[in-house]
Amino acid sequence: MEISKPDFKTDVLHEELFRKYLRVLKLARTPTREEFTKIATVAAAGVLLVGLIGFIIFVIFGHKTMLGF
Repeated sequence: MEISKPDFKTDVLHEELFRKYLRVLKLARTPTREEFTKIATVAAAGVLLVGLIGFIIFVIFGHKTMLGF
């Protein structure tokens, strides 16, 4: 029993994929200092918010006997 090869050529698929990656790289650019600062600020605020929520849950469950749960 012999396994037949697929009808499409893998070289064509790789070439098309490479063209798509190249297109994205051509469109990409380095962010300005202002853009980077805004992105970093929003990311830091998100990390702090998630950490604060986690800490509040930790405190509530750590002291649930004092709170009457």
